[in-house]
Amino acid sequence: MVSAPAARLSRTAPAGPAASTAAPADALRDALIESRQRWRDLATMAADIVFETDAAGRFTFVAPDSVLGWSAKTLLGKPAELLLADMADGVNPFRPEAALRRRRAWLKRMDGKTACLSFSAAPLLDSDGVIAGARGIGHDTTEQEDHHTQVAAALRRGELIDHILWRMRQEVLAPRMMSAALEAMVNALGAEGASVIDVVGVGAGPVVLHQAGEGAAAVMATAVSLLQASPEAAAQGTSPKDRRVLACPCQTRFGEHVGLAIWRMSGTRLWDADDRVLVSSVASLVRVVLEHEAIQREMAKQARTDPLTGLLNRRAFLEELTRHLDRLDREGAPGTLLFADLDNFKPLNDSLGHEAGDKALREVARLLRETVRPTDLVARLGGDEFAVWLNGADHLTTAERAERLRVQVPCVLDELSAGHGPRLGLSIGIATRPAGSTEDITSLMRRADAAMYDVKRNGRGHWRVSLGEAQ
Repeated sequence: MVSAPAARLSRTAPAGPAASTAAPADALRDALIESRQRWRDLATMAADIVFETDAAGRFTFVAPDSVLGWSAKTLLGKPAELLLADMADGVNPFRPEAALRRRRAWLKRMDGKTACLSFSAAPLLDSDGVIAGARGIGHDTTEQEDHHTQVAAALRRGELIDHILWRMRQEVLAPRMMSAALEAMVNALGAEGASVIDVVGVGAGPVVLHQAGEGAAAVMATAVSLLQASPEAAAQGTSPKDRRVLACPCQTRFGEHVGLAIWRMSGTRLWDADDRVLVSSVASLVRVVLEHEAIQREMAKQARTDPLTGLLNRRAFLEELTRHLDRLDREGAPGTLLFADLDNFKPLNDSLGHEAGDKALREVARLLRETVRPTDLVARLGGDEFAVWLNGADHLTTAERAERLRVQVPCVLDELSAGHGPRLGLSIGIATRPAGSTEDITSLMRRADAAMYDVKRNGRGHWRVSLGEAQ
C-alpha cells in the first residue's frame, strides 16, 4: 500500500517537567497511527482497491500496490476520476456526499479493458463538518456482472423466442407462420426489416421468399454476399446505403440454399454478439418453417398429381378447367377438350405385367405433354384414360394434334409390347367449345367421352370430333 508523505512524528520525549504531560499525548498518537495502519491492512486484505482522496478528489492513499494493473505509486496525487469509466448506479464512489454501500462503477484497467467494482465509501469531514475527502473500498465483481449479463441475455432471448413461437402458433399455413416470425423479430430487435432469401434462386438468381418491414431491395446484394462468403455462420456487413446487415444461413434438409437477413437503418449500432446468437436461434425456427412449407407444397402437389405419370389428376383437372373456361369466356376465345383411351392396354398388362403397363402409361403421358403447349392442361383421369384441354384451339387445330398422337403412340409403344398381343394405340374423342358458348363442363366432357367411345366401337386407333349443337 502507498500513501502520500506525512510529517515525521517524533517519539522522543521533551526534557523537563513537560515530559510527564507529553507521554499520554505520544501514546494517543501512536495508538491512532497503529489503528489507522490496522484498518489499512485489514481493508487491503479484504478488497481489490482501498483508497483515500482529498477535497479535490485526488488520491492520497491507494492499496494494494497494484490496482487493476495500475501501480499505486503512479495513482497518488492523480484525480480519482481518471480511473472512472462509467457510474453504473449514477454515483461517483470517489467523491461521495454521504456514506454508500454496494454501489457499482466501471473502472479502467491498465490494459484498456474495464472492470466492474462494488464500492462502499464515506466522505471525510474536517473540524467544521466540511467534506475534505473520502475513504472507501471496492471489490471486483466483473465475473459476477458478466454472469448476470449472460443470464439476462439468455432470458431475453428465451422470452423473444417464446414470443415468436406464440405468434407462429396463431397461424396454420407456413407462409403466415414465416411472416409472424419475421415481424416479431424485426420489432424485438429494432430493425428496419428482415427477409428470407433463396441464395441460388432460379433464372434471374437469388430471390426473396418472405419479408417483413422495409428496405429489402436496398440490402439484397449485401445479404447475398454475406451468405455466400459465410455459409456456416452469421456474418454482418454494411450495405451501399449504410444499413447494418446481419445474415445467417438456414439451409434445409431438402437441400435449399436459404438465408435469413435482418438490417437496421444507417447510423444505428452494429449487431453485437447477443444479436447474432438471437438471430441464429430465429434462423433455426425459419429452417423449420421452410421445411414445413416444403412439405405442405409437396402434399398439395400430391393431392393434385397422378403419382405414376406426374400429370394432373381428375380433381385438379376439373378445378383448373373451371378457371380456364372462366378466362376464355371473359376473353371471348374458344377451347377444345380431348379425351384419349389407350387401346389394348389390358392384354399388355396380362402378358407382360404391370411394370410394362406402367411404362406404357408414362410414355403416353410424355407424348401428350410434348404435343400441347405449357399453358394447356394434361391429366390422367384414371386407368388408361387421359384428358387434354387446349386453350384457344378450335376443332381443326386439335384434330391435327390428335392425328399426330394417333401415329406416334403405336410406334413408340411397339417397342414395349415386343409383339406380345394386339398393337397398342389411342382412341381419341374431341369436343370443341366455341367462343361465346355457355356450355358447362359436364356437357363438354360428356360429348368428348361419347366421341371417344364411338371411336372404340368403330375399330379403335383413330379420332372423332363432336362440334356440339351450336355448330
